[in-house]
Amino acid sequence: MNLIDTKSQLTEKKKHVGKVADVENAVLMNIQLRAGEEVAEHDANKEVFIIVRKGKVRFLVEGEPVDVTPDNILHMVPLERHSLHAIEDSDILVIQVKPST
Repeated sequence: MNLIDTKSQLTEKKKHVGKVADVENAVLMNIQLRAGEEVAEHDANKEVFIIVRKGKVRFLVEGEPVDVTPDNILHMVPLERHSLHAIEDSDILVIQVKPST
């Protein structure tokens, strides 16, 4: 068992992006954004699951807008171009699933 701490970082600074775990088949990232902050367009060579723990984030995935909240989960396939904009102060978990070997 491993309990991973993802305390709020926004009291100390603005935007926070950090890796919190790297296991054999996945990488777990934590992104914390204040309302109005953005992450520029990029892609990943892995499948990605986005879980918004707090707030509301608008993703632009291959040109299509989608709002992600604590009520849903966004799944993207490898190499889908995407960017994100925090509509509210947000705390996001990003799970990148490594391909099977």
